[in-house]
Amino acid sequence: MTATPPDSNPVPDRYLPTNGSADFAVTRYDLELECKLAANRLAGHALLSGHMVRGCGILELDLSGLQASRVQVNGQRPRRMVQRAGKLIITLRDPLPAGAALTIDVRYEGNPAPVNGLWGDVGWEELTDGVLVAAQPNGASSWFPCNDHPSQKASYRISVSTDAGYRAVANGALVAHTRRSSRETWVYEMNAPMATYLATLQIGRYGLHSLFPALTDGPAAPDPGSSGTGSSGTAEPVPQMVAVSGQLRHRAEAALASQQRMMEVFGRCFGLYPFGRYTVVVTEDELEIPLEAQSLSIIGRNHLEPGWENQRLIAHELAHQWFGNSLTLRQWRDIWLHEGFACYAEWIWSEASGAATAASRARIAWRKLSSQPQDIAIGDPGAARMFDDRVYQRGALTLHALRTAVGDTDFFRILRRWTAQHRHGSVETSMFLSLVDEESDIPRGLSARGLLEPWLYRTELPAFPGK
Repeated sequence: MTATPPDSNPVPDRYLPTNGSADFAVTRYDLELECKLAANRLAGHALLSGHMVRGCGILELDLSGLQASRVQVNGQRPRRMVQRAGKLIITLRDPLPAGAALTIDVRYEGNPAPVNGLWGDVGWEELTDGVLVAAQPNGASSWFPCNDHPSQKASYRISVSTDAGYRAVANGALVAHTRRSSRETWVYEMNAPMATYLATLQIGRYGLHSLFPALTDGPAAPDPGSSGTGSSGTAEPVPQMVAVSGQLRHRAEAALASQQRMMEVFGRCFGLYPFGRYTVVVTEDELEIPLEAQSLSIIGRNHLEPGWENQRLIAHELAHQWFGNSLTLRQWRDIWLHEGFACYAEWIWSEASGAATAASRARIAWRKLSSQPQDIAIGDPGAARMFDDRVYQRGALTLHALRTAVGDTDFFRILRRWTAQHRHGSVETSMFLSLVDEESDIPRGLSARGLLEPWLYRTELPAFPGK
């Protein structure tokens, strides 16, 4: 597996200055969770493994609304631990030097609740009958102690014990399932590096079904991230599952009937699917928007209705597996690298499925944006507006401008090279611009910056690309 080495330390992030720590890096999370649904009670044991980035005697973890009862660092109890303002602050008996191995063992419990911020409530959320976790951008601390910054990617083992009759779904491969009395335990492994906000837990009265049995029977496809090969998207079919109640199963299968074709189209355009499997969780509750996590997406029962609006959302969340989950921004200012790319994937799917062309979708988006306030630079939109729809639409138009300038052959080669070079790594806009310069011959002597920076860093909307 490859990951992009940082050229500078992005912690803290300007958009979330209180989240994450630059003092240490976590490379592995082992979580053992005991969840009692009726009481919304969570008891957790988290073992964090990593190393010190710089020497210090105080460690700060993000943990919101849950109480730590015991902490050990490298097998020793700390001199002191306190919790305040969403932080677990650990004072060590002796400072640790840069480069030292680090293990942090935390036992904690409480009634989990979402983290409230500029973007509403994020993180742990009670459903009518179950649990949903959607942590973007800073909700991971609502259910486990962490170094909560998107550049801090790690592997995970997530073990969840919950009420019998409920299925727990988390990231990666299900490696164990046991039942004892009135409790069931589900254990998942995510070996590909994952940002904290992409870790998830879904609990409901779900059955798990293969969406395309003829394609997914037999052994699960290996995680391609470990090899770094396969940029053409030609690989064994990816196992695709749906976790859904029996009542909604047939509606879900109908709504997701085109997903295999989406996977094929995106594989050709973006390169090999970056994980070993893909699961869609369908909640009994209605959701305002679908949500993505690494190797899975969450949609509400209201997203099962036919029509373009819901199909584009299904395509959008699938595209995030490449743009957002495998390639993850190092700093939140570059959110267009997630949302602009996923939005453009909607237009690619529209064109491939025989609906409107990407150019016509781009024209519609440009006209809409031209009638709206032009007061946002999507390459650095500010914390309050990083999920503004203009970031999505103008980000997609940025890519359309590039496609128009360099042609389809160079454009899709750039996207495939982008995902292959930085598979499971951390990315910035400057890295994408450099790749464009390397991989294409932009006409009229323009550089990638000359072509794309007006779309990214000027508030005024550029003219529609091409004719």
